[in-house]
Amino acid sequence: MRKKDRHELIKQIISENPIRNQNELMDYLQQHQVLATQATISRDIRDLKIVKTIDESGKPRFELFQEHQTPTEDDDIKRLIRMTSDVIVKVATVQFMTIVSTLPDNAHLLASVLDDLSSELIVATMASFDTIIIISNTPEDAAKVASFLQNPEQGTIFTQA
Repeated sequence: MRKKDRHELIKQIISENPIRNQNELMDYLQQHQVLATQATISRDIRDLKIVKTIDESGKPRFELFQEHQTPTEDDDIKRLIRMTSDVIVKVATVQFMTIVSTLPDNAHLLASVLDDLSSELIVATMASFDTIIIISNTPEDAAKVASFLQNPEQGTIFTQA
């Protein structure tokens, strides 16, 4: 199966079923005669910008981000604001770094959004399974980044062109 077709099938599966982890997604794909490795599924999840959210019963669930056809920078900032409330668990600073704890398997997606938006306060991001390290030039810059991530509606750290 081609990547594009697999992506469409994954979108359909996630919209129709409460998928809680990659193994469940792989099981549904196998029911559709699609064999894919865990690494391929991880890349597909990243490419499709699938995140884990908490459903009504308090259990994790994969969801697709809803985006416009051609998102503007303002749309991306709104998406980041939604994402911060959905996936961030804890924010702390250590000198010139901001440490962000996220729901499992969401750190790379949030870091990607931060990288795409580009802020003068952020030099680089590094993401793992559930942690992002955001590197800034100064402790003051790191404090501004942490403040934004804790309460993004209070202002932005991104300059709009």
